[in-house]
Order: sequence, then structure tokens, then C-alpha cells
Amino acid sequence: MKEDISITEVRPVIEEKTVGPQFFEDRVQAGFPSPAQGEYADSIDLNRALITNPAATFCARVIGNSMVEAGINEGDLLIIDRSLTPHDGNIAVCFVDGDFTVKRLSVRDDGIYLTPANAKFPELRVSEDSNFQVWGVVSHIIKKL
Repeated sequence: MKEDISITEVRPVIEEKTVGPQFFEDRVQAGFPSPAQGEYADSIDLNRALITNPAATFCARVIGNSMVEAGINEGDLLIIDRSLTPHDGNIAVCFVDGDFTVKRLSVRDDGIYLTPANAKFPELRVSEDSNFQVWGVVSHIIKKL
């Protein structure tokens, strides 16, 4: 079961004043409701809120369902930071033998594995002969509900 992602570059506008959605200053309860206390700020710039290093940040649209148990579904938009150092356990976009894939990195004594978050998909051991590169670490997931 092959899965791909499509990569598109993010080009945030940092220098100019941008207009974004209104931002509610208080946090929203996920438990029991609480009285509304906050006020709306002018707006939130999602580029500034989600992107630390614009020159090294890209977006990718997910195709497939190998990461559903990690909350990553087909159609979700991944924000990928190429300046982050990949570590064991990170969800990363990897380039393997000519294809891009998003998986959890698993570094073990016997090698590197790309682990899906869906029991229907096999784990992939990266062989020494593979053309392999961690292309970037997923920093955020944007999803449509």
C-alpha cells in the first residue's frame, strides 16, 4: 500500500500587516463550560503563530490513511520544518527511494524504521541501500472538521 504526500512551499508574509481571523484571547474549555470572560484581539497571524522558521518551512497535503491513529487523516495539511533535528519518535516527512512518505521515526539498535499509525500498514525498515532522507519534521497539523 503506497502512500504519497504532495509538497508545497509556504511563503508567509511577515513584513506586511496581515489580516487574519479574529482571535479569542482566553482559552476554550474542553471539559465543563466556563463563563465567557475574554475579549477578541484584533486578529491572529497564523504564519507567525505556526511557523518558527519561514525559510525552512513547507506544507504538504496528506494522501492516504497510514497515520490515522496519530490523528493525521487524508486531506490534512502538515506544516513541516526542515530546520528541526529529527529524533526518535518524531513524525517526519521522509524521502525513500524516490517517494515522499509521512511516518513516525523509530531509531533502534538494528536500524531506522518508519512506523505507520495504522495496523493495516507494515513498518518499513530503512536499509543501507535505500536512498533515504528525513526531509523535515512535522510541527503542526491543520485539519478540516
